[in-house]
Amino acid sequence: MSAYIVFTRDKTLDQVELETYATQVKPTLGSFGMKSLAVYGKHEVFEGPAIEGMVIIEFPTMEDATSWYKSPEYQAAREHRFKGAEYRCVLVEGV
Repeated sequence: MSAYIVFTRDKTLDQVELETYATQVKPTLGSFGMKSLAVYGKHEVFEGPAIEGMVIIEFPTMEDATSWYKSPEYQAAREHRFKGAEYRCVLVEGV
């Protein structure tokens, strides 16, 4: 069953760190059967606090999503995302 990781950026803290993250995460993209569905496109918040942007990535399974997120390559890149902005990251199983 498909699974989705949803990243929601709430507040940018350091643009240079986000640029480093973008450079380091790029080689991991496309691995584990992932497919980007939305990447910081135009959005509208209907409920809750405003966000700066959102990324939605589809994976074949929750296990594939977890494997990507916990991979050494992503873990190294992730540190720059933590320094660069306040995010929420959620894994959800599809129907």
